[in-house]
Parts: sequence; C-alpha cells; structure tokens
Amino acid sequence: MILGMDKIKVGVVGVGHLGSIHAQIYKELETCSLAGVCDTDQARLAEVSGRLSVPAYRDYKELLGKVEAVSIAAPTRLHYQIVRGFLEQRIHTLVEKPFTPSLKEADILIKIARKNKLILQVGHIERFNSAFSATQKLIREPRFIECHRLSPFPNRSLDIGAVLDIMIHDIDIILGLVPAKIKKIESVGVNVLTQFEDIANARITFKNGCVANLTASRVSDEFMRRIRIFQKDTYISLDYKDAKASVYKKAGPGITKQDLPIEKEQPLQKELRAFIDCVAKQEEPLISGRIARQALEVALVIQKQIWRKNTSL
Repeated sequence: MILGMDKIKVGVVGVGHLGSIHAQIYKELETCSLAGVCDTDQARLAEVSGRLSVPAYRDYKELLGKVEAVSIAAPTRLHYQIVRGFLEQRIHTLVEKPFTPSLKEADILIKIARKNKLILQVGHIERFNSAFSATQKLIREPRFIECHRLSPFPNRSLDIGAVLDIMIHDIDIILGLVPAKIKKIESVGVNVLTQFEDIANARITFKNGCVANLTASRVSDEFMRRIRIFQKDTYISLDYKDAKASVYKKAGPGITKQDLPIEKEQPLQKELRAFIDCVAKQEEPLISGRIARQALEVALVIQKQIWRKNTSL
C-alpha cells in the first residue's frame, strides 16, 4: 500500500478504558483521521462513538476496507484472531501488550506482517515514558536492576495474570537495557483474587553477571511504577508514574544526587504518534513484533514456573 499525502485512516478495536484513550488521541492527532471504533459492548461503543463523532461497529471485520491502520485493545485472548484478520488484509496494526498468549501465535503474526511488508507494533508504553528516555543515555553495563510495579485491583485485564498484565512492561525494559543473554530465571507467585497469579516475583540472572529482580502485584493498596538501576559508581532511580528520575553518583567519600530535567509528555500519545509516523514512512517501529516476542517469551517462562510450583503443592 502506498500512502499519499492524505491523513492515514485509522480505527480502534476495543474501546474499554485503554482503547477509548487510543481513540481520543487518534481523533486529536493531525497526521491521521479516526475512521471508526469497534466493540461488542453496545453501550460502551455508543458512548465512545457518540462522544468522538465517529462511526461505530460491533464487528471488527466491518472496519476492513475502511482503514489503513488499526489499534487493537481487545482482551488478550482475542489478539491473535483480530490482528491476523487485519494483517491478512494488509492493514498496519498496533496491538496492546501482551502481544499474544503464545509464542506460536506471535510467530505467525510476525511472519504475516513481514510477508506483507506491514508495520506491526506492540504497545509497550514504558519505552515512551519521558523519564525513561531521559535516563537511557546514562545507563551503561547495569549490575543490578530492581523493579516494583504495584497497583490496586484493576477490575480489568482479568483474562491474564499479573505477569502478562503488568510485569511484562519491566521485562521488556530490562531486556532492552542488558546486552547479554539470560542464564537463569527463578520465579514465585500466588493467586489471591483471580484464577491467575495476582502477585509475582522473578529473579533474572544474565550471563554477563547482571541480576534483575522484578515484583508485580495487582492487589496492593498503593500504586507504584519504579525501577532502580545500579552500575559502577552510579545508581539511577526512575518513577514511571510521576515521570521523575534521579541519578546518584559517588563523589569522594559521599554520594551526590541529581534530579534529571524531564519534559513531560503523555506516553500513549507519543506511542501512537510514533506508530502513525512509522506507517507513513514505512519505518520499523521501536517495539516491533520481533522485539515484543522476546519479552513474551520470558514472561511465559516466569508464568510457567509459578504455576508449576503452585500445582505441585
């Protein structure tokens, strides 16, 4: 597909909490036009389509032929079916994380996108966080990384556990920061309010000696999105939620602290703008299907370890 100078026609499938924000952002972007929204929840669909003054569809197949690009924010169990449907019709696709529930499905989608020369982007939003962007150039050879991602019970994304729902963000970030293969993964977790793991902890040891400790919980009484990165003579603390970052450095016998200047931007807006730019310019996205597959593979190992231990008790 060769795109002209006209705005790129984009649709959104799934207009729950996150999908409705996708739709709102696309409506406001100057580089695209929101051609329609889709959801099986008729009341929700009517509210979003009415508020944004765009066509509403109950079946995602009705968007085929009407859009050049699409965001998929449907439940994870439906990702494969819906994404494949759009890719096979040569429509560029952004799918929210987790990519798919299985590596087999992910591989098929990657292959179809490559064959049809399509943009396939996965929504790992923390890569677009202003605080993370500000610290990237300071991170060199991490020795220890600690991640805490905690939140109250969400009442959404309950078709998956905490690993695929929230920990996968930190898995993706860590894999991008550590230039080494994984040596060992050790995981624990329990279900509390759902049939899936609601609290999980994983310790990832890399072949270069770096160790990452990740904790994810969706049954916490506080909301936390933090990562701390330790390297020689330097410690970097990053708060994704408030888009803040500080650098601690050794200075003689003591330690100095520097708060990094951060130009705060809405991460999802940056992510969707980047997706539309990649479609227009036919450029590889920051988080392609291939990159997202790496995080998915690690997340599935962690999940498998958790449930193997729990079922053996």
